[in-house]
Formats: sequence, C-alpha cells, structure tokens
Amino acid sequence: MSLLPFDLPASFLAHAGRDDRWADWVASVPRRLAHALEAWDLVVDGPPMHGHTAVVVPVLADGAAAVLKAGWPFEEPRQEWLALRHWDGRGAVRMLRADPASNVLLLERLGTSDLRALGAIEACEVVAGLYASLHVPAPARLDRLSATVARWTDDLAALPRSAPFPRRLVEQAVHLGRALAADPGTDGTLVHTDLHDENVLAADRAPWLAIDPQPLSGDPHYEIAPMLWNRWDEVLAARDPRFAIRRRFHTLVDVAGLDEDRARDWVVVREAHNAMWAIEDGDADRVTAAITIVKAVQD
Repeated sequence: MSLLPFDLPASFLAHAGRDDRWADWVASVPRRLAHALEAWDLVVDGPPMHGHTAVVVPVLADGAAAVLKAGWPFEEPRQEWLALRHWDGRGAVRMLRADPASNVLLLERLGTSDLRALGAIEACEVVAGLYASLHVPAPARLDRLSATVARWTDDLAALPRSAPFPRRLVEQAVHLGRALAADPGTDGTLVHTDLHDENVLAADRAPWLAIDPQPLSGDPHYEIAPMLWNRWDEVLAARDPRFAIRRRFHTLVDVAGLDEDRARDWVVVREAHNAMWAIEDGDADRVTAAITIVKAVQD
C-alpha cells in the first residue's frame, strides 16, 4: 500500500538509477513526505512536481496555500533550511516549518512564472536587485565557501594536461582559487550560490522571490556566474555571444555595485570547476560553454 495519496512522477523515480546514494534517497522520499503530511496536518492540493534534487507537493496548511518540499539531503542543499530561516522571507520564499533531519520543508506557495518571462538583461537587473536583501551576515553554522573552493581547486589542479580545457585557464583558475580560498573576504556573507532565472519566482507579497538556495557563508561576488550560464541557448543565438555574456556580466556588477575584478575572478574559478565536472560527465557542450564564458569576461 502506498504511503502517499498520489504517485511520484516516473521522471523523478528514474533518478534512482544514478547510483546507490540516489536510489536510497528516492526510496526514502515517500516516507519523508508522508511523515510531514501527517505531523503537520497538511492536505494535498495538487499533483507533485520535481526538479533535479527535490520533489514539491502543493498543500494546504490550515487552509493556506503552501508547498511541501523534500530535498536532496547532501552537500549544499542540506542547509537550505538555515538560509531560509535566516532570510525569513526577505528576498526569498518564506519557510513555514522545517524538519532538517529529513530535509523536508513547508514553504509559502509562490507563483509559477520565473524570470524566463523577462528578457535576459531585465532578469539580470532583477537578480542583482535581490542581492541586497539576500547578502546578509551568514549564520555561524553554515558551511564556508573558502573550504569548498579550496577542495574543488585541489581537484582542478589534478586535472590531466590532456583534458579538453586550455591548460593556461586551468592554471589561472587554480591560482585564483587558492588565493580566494585564503582571502578572509571569501567567507561571512550568506550567499545563495545558485541564483538564476529559474530559481526566482513571481509572488504576491513581492514582485520576485528567490527559491532553492544551495547556501554558503561566502562572498557576494561568487553569485554572478549562474546568470551567465543560464539561458545558454539565447547566448548561442546572439549575433555576438561573447558580447551577450559581457552585457549580462556588467549589468549584474553595475546594478549590484560589485567589484568588477573580483566578480570576474570568481567567474573564472567557477567556470573552470564546471568544466572539470563536465569533463568527468563527458559533456563536451558544457566544457565549450565554460571556455566561452571565461574568455568573454576577460576580453
């Protein structure tokens, strides 16, 4: 007998095929959701939806529209509840309840429109405007960007010279990554780390609110890169793709009042890390995108 009054999407259940850890988590999701539905006296109010690392179920909580989210309980997403509690609805979706041990959250229900409804530059302006609300002193328990970037940069340094990513860019990113990991300014600010068009939704109490943080105690300049690699088909369709990337970059930096050089350094580091993981996954297109972005912001 099913633990839930609905079936989870087959496309979500397929995640179990990734590896044993994914299989264990997918198998646990019905139990996690069923427990929260009963413990918090929630009424299912629509079919479940999912992304890459979470299932979201529309519910009613004391008659009010909300969503129940069961998220991937590893790496940065496991600390989503800490960030949402800290923001308390300022610039982000409001968390109503949380079960951190299960990584199950009850959240206010937002609209269905995301920033893809706007032009790319207007979307950059919205995201840059959200930074002011989101970039506040980080809670003490949050993982630190310095440790994370140091670990990933060590991995990057071990990338074989035969890898399909220019060696000079590897060496540049390793140098920058190690310098930034040792910089006191790399930690201390609550950063979303995955703030892009699809992670900003329309809302009633504010025009736009952020969702799905993968939070770290970090540096506001770290936030820029996802807005450069998102909506990549539009970059490729532009008459001058590098100009399209630079226009996004400068819009984000100028509207948010960030330091251009530091933002550029973080883009180089993040894209080199992305290229490293894309090489591991055999994703040649993503490697090419990373090279294009790194070159564009340094032209």
